[in-house]
Amino acid sequence: MTGRRDEWLLVVFTGTTNLADAVTKVALPLLAVRLTDSPALVAGVAIALTLPWLLTALHVGVLVDRRNRRSLMLAAEATRLASVAVLLAAVRLHMINLSLIYVFALVLGVAEVVALVSGASIVPSVVPRNRWQLVSSRITAVEYLSNSFLGSPVGGFLVAAGFTIALGTTGLIYLAGAVLLFMMAGDFAVKRVENRRPVHVEIREGLQFLWQHQLLRGMAFLITGMAACWSAWLALIPVYAVHQLGLNPKQYGFLLTSLGAGGVVGAVLAGWTNRLLGRRWSMFVDIIGSFSLVAAPAVLPTSPSSAWPIGAAALVAGAGGTMWTVNSRVIAQSFVPEYLLGRFSSASRLISWGSLPVAAAVGGALAQLFGYHVAFGVFAVLCALLVIPFLRIVTVQAIAPVDQPVETAAETEPEAGAEAEVIGS
Repeated sequence: MTGRRDEWLLVVFTGTTNLADAVTKVALPLLAVRLTDSPALVAGVAIALTLPWLLTALHVGVLVDRRNRRSLMLAAEATRLASVAVLLAAVRLHMINLSLIYVFALVLGVAEVVALVSGASIVPSVVPRNRWQLVSSRITAVEYLSNSFLGSPVGGFLVAAGFTIALGTTGLIYLAGAVLLFMMAGDFAVKRVENRRPVHVEIREGLQFLWQHQLLRGMAFLITGMAACWSAWLALIPVYAVHQLGLNPKQYGFLLTSLGAGGVVGAVLAGWTNRLLGRRWSMFVDIIGSFSLVAAPAVLPTSPSSAWPIGAAALVAGAGGTMWTVNSRVIAQSFVPEYLLGRFSSASRLISWGSLPVAAAVGGALAQLFGYHVAFGVFAVLCALLVIPFLRIVTVQAIAPVDQPVETAAETEPEAGAEAEVIGS
């Protein structure tokens, strides 16, 4: 029962830390909007939040494959808590400026890299294989529920009440997350024992595994395009919503809630969609959603009434994002050896999420020079072009091994019942 206890602690921890992340990611851009109305400068917050994926991901992957993964998640949580305390002091002392916001976002981004790579790698240590898809669905649903569905409106209301209240609440939530990690009782160290090799050798091993696996490599590049669209949207939407659509912080928070609502819907429907359409077409929904996310503000008029269809597009994007995330996690866990999960995850996210700061910068520059419609439109075209490589890379044959039955599932987890379908679609 300890395993199930750790499993639920991991799910609840995911909820708390994502709720706190959501509040900070609402508060930081809105704090920047109070200081400037420049889309390029406000986009700098998104750049700082995501730049660590480009700069630190590979080395973090080696660290995750060498160290106790729960300890690394605790260190990330402590870093977030300390950073919030510093920013809170700056707000209280009226010392806040754009440079400090960028530094805080950068530190928060590094902590996020450590936390997410460690979290993605710890699942096989906590959960038996025949429950990977079930638990991945739960974790993904909780991420969307906490980060966007609840976190965004909560962040909007807290910011409306005052940045001191918003940041103070965030610190308390991070503290609660650290307590939950302390309560986990399993062994989360890497099981493989081998002679320590130079860091660059271990980094190369993770990169080589990704590059030599056609399906995983192709998925990483597909995510690059979709992540770029999401990054540009998230970088531009705060200043676009406030200064162009005329939304207040509460309304902006509710707009972001559409992403989370879609994510919850996608998590609930992922298993059903896999069975009805197959894993491949379930993942294709993400391309449709990512396209609609950036296409809606590209073609709609700049008026408060456009917030509703933009929110509807975000709902579709959230659903598609969940379906891709649930399935891609199961695919990775099926093909990648556990001892290599940290380095694989970091290498994959370097390629895919490394586009985040670049896309945020490009989106900000395009909006500054040519306007928001052009900026969103460029990324809509980029997303539409992903259809052809998706059909060539994510084929039924390529993902067929993932859906092989777990031979020992009935013996090792007899009480699981219907949940033992997890690896199948």
